[in-house]
Amino acid sequence: MTLPQLTVKMTVKNEIRDLSSIAGGEDPPVMTTDYQQLFAGKLEQLKREGNYRVFTELERPRGRFPCTLWHSPDGLREVVIWCSNDYLCMGHSEVVRDAMHTAIDQGATGAGGTRNIGGTNHWHVRLERTLAELHHKEVALTFTSGYIANHTSLSVLGSILPNCVILSDQGNHNSMIEGIRRSGAHKLIFKHNDLVDLEAKLASLPRAQAKIIAFESVYSMNGNISPVSEIVALAKRYGALTYLDEVHAVGMYGSQGGGIAQAQGVEDQVDVIQGTLGKAFGLVGGYIAGTAQLVDCVRSFGHGFIFSTSLPPVIAAGAQASIAHLMQSDAERVLQQQHAIALKQALHRARIPILPSPSHIVPVVIGDAIKTKQLTDCLLTGYGIYVQPINFPTVPHGTERLRLTPGPGHTPALIQQFVMALDAAWTKFDLPRVG
Repeated sequence: MTLPQLTVKMTVKNEIRDLSSIAGGEDPPVMTTDYQQLFAGKLEQLKREGNYRVFTELERPRGRFPCTLWHSPDGLREVVIWCSNDYLCMGHSEVVRDAMHTAIDQGATGAGGTRNIGGTNHWHVRLERTLAELHHKEVALTFTSGYIANHTSLSVLGSILPNCVILSDQGNHNSMIEGIRRSGAHKLIFKHNDLVDLEAKLASLPRAQAKIIAFESVYSMNGNISPVSEIVALAKRYGALTYLDEVHAVGMYGSQGGGIAQAQGVEDQVDVIQGTLGKAFGLVGGYIAGTAQLVDCVRSFGHGFIFSTSLPPVIAAGAQASIAHLMQSDAERVLQQQHAIALKQALHRARIPILPSPSHIVPVVIGDAIKTKQLTDCLLTGYGIYVQPINFPTVPHGTERLRLTPGPGHTPALIQQFVMALDAAWTKFDLPRVG
């Protein structure tokens, strides 16, 4: 036996003897933890606070949206959904369905691997070309979700740029917050949509320092729209890259549905546009669009992309058809905006408080988690209207709300029916009115 081996064996024996003497020569007592009780306690706390989330089991029968079928405790019941992210009802579009059927008939179901290992299908390539055309960018890259697109892209950009500072809007989505945290870059938070605060923070940084301004175009819980063109101008003045989350705007705004940057005429000046396939386009998935070199860096260094199985090609085919259609048609956008305006006007007449929102999102703030849940339960069981309560951590405590998303299928008759039901429930729970 060599000297190093002998030394190791003697050390281990000494440690065992020392531990044994501490325990009085006996085995240490076994400590048990009731893990299930701990889990149950956490869940019970959520329920007491009114923040426990309950899934509502629905079916979406073909061609009937926003009417859906609810699997209630008493059996199937038709309800009208008012909180869907399928903003333009493209999830029911015959154009999309036909494209997906064609892709399936050609064999396009699962991808079969990651993009790097056998999982790059022709439909992925077509989709990414269409996305690049939508935003007038060199290239685009798809991800399994908008969350992963943000998390991966920001973590890569913040980590590969030396001494990078990311200036993040106070209202940014959790996916952006987590991506920035993962990057290890220094973060400065500027007040929501506050150009003065943003410029002050930009001015405090050296001109040559790498910096990224990360912000959204439409903020989904308030429905407000950011001053994209002004933020882009500040970025150019202070030498910053711009990373714009257009998740709630793609398909909805701009001459081709490219989002707020397109509507404001500055999409060519935004460095990275991030979007989703899961809202106005009616499917699932996320993407970024930008210069070839920037996107290639995300593709090459982004773990969330490298280690994820690709989108199913059938989904890519449906998304490509949806985007191509909305690039040529504004009929869905026009009808949706008309219905959003009509709903806001009807709620105003009923003196039900809504946040001022120039977008398609109509937030009704209640400010109490338990009352919000009681109200939505009443609407569902009593009136056949489904609205999901929005609570913490999606919004801060004390700002609980309904988030209404009228679409092309929410006819004037459905709007009237909804406002009458909400008005009655508002009175029942003695909620404050405006005016």
